[in-house]
Amino acid sequence: MKTLSRRSFLRRSVMTAATATLSFPHVRAAESPVLGQGEFRYRVVPGWGDLGEGTPVNDCHGLAIDREGHIVLLTNETKNNVIVYDRKGRLVHKWGTAFPGAHGLSLVTEGAREVLFITDLNRHLVVKATLDGTLLDEWPLPKDTGKYPKETDYKPSWTLHLPDGGFFVLDGYGRDYILHYGPDGKFVRIFGGAEGGIVHWGPHGGMIDRTASGEDTLLIAMSDQQHLLRLSTDGKKLGQVELPGGNPRQIRRVKDHYFVAHLGDNWPKDRDCRGFISVLDRSLRVVSNIAGTAPGYDDSGKLRPMAHKEEVFRHPHDLAVDSEGGLYVAQFASGKTHPIKLERV
Repeated sequence: MKTLSRRSFLRRSVMTAATATLSFPHVRAAESPVLGQGEFRYRVVPGWGDLGEGTPVNDCHGLAIDREGHIVLLTNETKNNVIVYDRKGRLVHKWGTAFPGAHGLSLVTEGAREVLFITDLNRHLVVKATLDGTLLDEWPLPKDTGKYPKETDYKPSWTLHLPDGGFFVLDGYGRDYILHYGPDGKFVRIFGGAEGGIVHWGPHGGMIDRTASGEDTLLIAMSDQQHLLRLSTDGKKLGQVELPGGNPRQIRRVKDHYFVAHLGDNWPKDRDCRGFISVLDRSLRVVSNIAGTAPGYDDSGKLRPMAHKEEVFRHPHDLAVDSEGGLYVAQFASGKTHPIKLERV
């Protein structure tokens, strides 16, 4: 994240942020406020996943769910970069001390096994590992791209994975390029950046989204730009979806809906602002804002500005949805709180 002013607003907000995972600590989940609208309404599960000082977190950046139903968290706390929970929020195992800039987490199925792709902003690389922490491969900045004066300009934020094993790396905190690798892990091409129409503080997270016509596309959360961007796999712009009042950091598709984590409703102007989660339908229209104002469109089809409503989330950064509809939210700069779990009403 943008680190220059992070310490100051963390100091100001640590007391309120520390309540994020315990927003309703003295009530049962069934008694906590209902968040969201329409078919997508949720209640917080108080205290879920709070493992105490023995398993600390710093920024909670990435989430995934493996085939056993375990929730996998990525944090830039080097005492335990990867924390694996069961659905009740109990510790299954943890590992990792080598990722001070841990940021993006992607869980990918390769034949019979599942693997993790981790991006590290501080080490300027992408790492591939097994679920239990065995390192399998790594990708630093490719040589001779002609786009980077120095290696430290490269700060990859997330990876997006094609069905054939190829993948893209979003350089969301460096120079805003997108790097394409083939199924063999070899560098293929680079596109985007300023000359490709990608503004700075843009391509933060995203996913490979197959359209109705069967075309694989990149659907990208353009963070501070407050919109989603759709690109072809060779970098051509296919469309854009405005999300005014949001700050999309990651997109997760669940069947015919998309869940978008918004860092804050007035970020980066107000770094103490709170965020919320949007649910979008297949046509990318917002149908629910969890802990946010009800979505509304004017007569021209333009989405009215959104904002947080309930004081539940701090800075949502990623999310995951389990097979029972449970929603898990990882937060950046939230007073070092563990993820929040919400049950669907």
